[in-house]
Amino acid sequence: MTQITSFNETTNSGNSSSPGDVATTTILVKHPAILIGKTSITTSNNSKSRITKFHALFVAIIFASTYAILKQHKAAFFSFKKIELNRRELYFDAPSLSEVEENVRKKDILPSTDDITSSLFVRKDQRDAKAKQQRRKKSIPVYPVEKNNRKNKREDKPLNILLLYADDWRHDTLGAAGNPILKTPILDQLARDGVRFTQNCVTTSICWISRATLYSGMYLARHKFEMLGRGRTVNGTEMGYEPPKNETIYALLKHQAQYHVGHAGKLGLWLEIDQHLHLDYFVDEDGWHYRDIGGGKVEHITEKNTADAVKFLDQRPRDKPFFLNVAYFATHAVDGDEKQYMPQNKSMELYVDDVVPIPETATEEAWKKMPYFFHDYNEGRSRWHWRFDTPEKHQIMMKNYYRMASEVDTSVGILLEKLREQNVLDETLIIFTTDNGNFHAEHGLADKWYPHQESIRVPLIIKDPRMSPNHVGTTNDDFTLNIDLAPTILGAAGLEPLPSMMGRDMSILYRDSEEHHTSAASVSSNITSKSRKYLPPAGDGDGKYHTGTDTSWRTEFFYEHPTHTNREFIPASEALVRKDYKYFYWPDFKYEQLFNIRKDPVEMNDLFQNKDYRQKIKEMRKRFRELKKLVHSDHAMIF
Repeated sequence: MTQITSFNETTNSGNSSSPGDVATTTILVKHPAILIGKTSITTSNNSKSRITKFHALFVAIIFASTYAILKQHKAAFFSFKKIELNRRELYFDAPSLSEVEENVRKKDILPSTDDITSSLFVRKDQRDAKAKQQRRKKSIPVYPVEKNNRKNKREDKPLNILLLYADDWRHDTLGAAGNPILKTPILDQLARDGVRFTQNCVTTSICWISRATLYSGMYLARHKFEMLGRGRTVNGTEMGYEPPKNETIYALLKHQAQYHVGHAGKLGLWLEIDQHLHLDYFVDEDGWHYRDIGGGKVEHITEKNTADAVKFLDQRPRDKPFFLNVAYFATHAVDGDEKQYMPQNKSMELYVDDVVPIPETATEEAWKKMPYFFHDYNEGRSRWHWRFDTPEKHQIMMKNYYRMASEVDTSVGILLEKLREQNVLDETLIIFTTDNGNFHAEHGLADKWYPHQESIRVPLIIKDPRMSPNHVGTTNDDFTLNIDLAPTILGAAGLEPLPSMMGRDMSILYRDSEEHHTSAASVSSNITSKSRKYLPPAGDGDGKYHTGTDTSWRTEFFYEHPTHTNREFIPASEALVRKDYKYFYWPDFKYEQLFNIRKDPVEMNDLFQNKDYRQKIKEMRKRFRELKKLVHSDHAMIF
């Protein structure tokens, strides 16, 4: 018997969004140019006698026509990929990553998930076995970049919103950012289809504080969620997440904008969540790379994140917009495990022959230039010993880190293909960013926390159906911050930022229309809440240093990080960040530093003792204190 079955069949165990109720889902990812309906054609020996010559001729004509169409589209009907998401295992077979990238480069088009999602996981022997078959193809199957058709649709229609929120990625953990080793073809293409923000930063570089900022739109100084699992301590009482629970982006989107709201991955707060108030779908996964799922099988957390996101997209109602935060745990290490980074076995072939460059400040000299209170029991130094204290260890750790980043890239490709299948890709705002940066041995450190560039700068890519064509494929070097994520997400849903929120809608940096021109000034009055005020500019610089105005985007910002455990373990750090100079303040030790970022981007030469910079230090110290005071106030202001 011969049977042709539909390319997309799902068997669900109900609509429960509980993480314990795993839907059995099988996706057959076919050539994207072919759409096959839900058809089943069965022919058996018992039925042949009932087929007349006319029927046989008719069937022959249908099959011949189908074959011609398939051949015309250069697609093999039976060449498909299978992903069994109920077991969280991804089975793929694809050309090499270099072949895929070459096709992208030549054609300037986004490769299909059929090509890219598996290319990172193909074993070398499997790839070699298919080399002849691949050479017979004129090109790797690809699909064209979709045009923005939003002008032909209701302009006021709320956008779907997909937030891709990774962990511990610094600004250059992207091929598109010039990383010479890392392969991220999906995210690179997303940058070509949108805008990549090259000076995007976080206001506090640590997981839970940055996520609390995402949910609230506030600095740490206002949401006060200082420690993992709890906030500040007041009169001996441990506080929780202090912003009103109905003022998170989840609650606002669900109840005010009537969105179907989901979270798949790391919540990062370690608090009980009122799912009815915040979410329609919630899966929290954190702190592991592999775990046993029974039957002699294990699953990887990025596979689990992907499966949970696909489940949300499959089960979401089609009559309302959606918001989904896919909060990948990768590339966060498993703290305390000597392996630190544990990628999927299928990606271990990646980067085997590469040599990861050692940063120029990964030296003993750079470590000795850190402030005097940095000792070997500083947590950043301890983790440096875990990961980077020998050249061999550095190579192992960074290659596994990059493998996990490439696995997230692959996952993003699967989710974008799902949106395309559902015909909502051109109706979806897509944001890729991360919670904090990461030291890769610079200054003799590992991980994050401190105000250095490696720690505070993180990737940001936005693809928006409302984007002006002249901004597509560009980079933007404005200071965007993680406090801007909440207003941007709410703005796409038609909501204004709350007075308590401290950032701005970033879409004003790339939207264009008859009324809204390219400058921030022309759209700020329409998008920025009128109840919030801008700060006066700094006293130095003749007005060029400011946190934003009616006519321009911010050119400086305040950074803060609290003491963690004790001041020797992770000392508190603060900074005034500008593109030309950065002023550091270590409040536990009342210690100041000044760096010329333009001349010294790696922050090796502290100018604080240089007499030529006394006036600059005085000016920046004054402005730093002004911003700190206002950030810690309760004034409704835009920072």
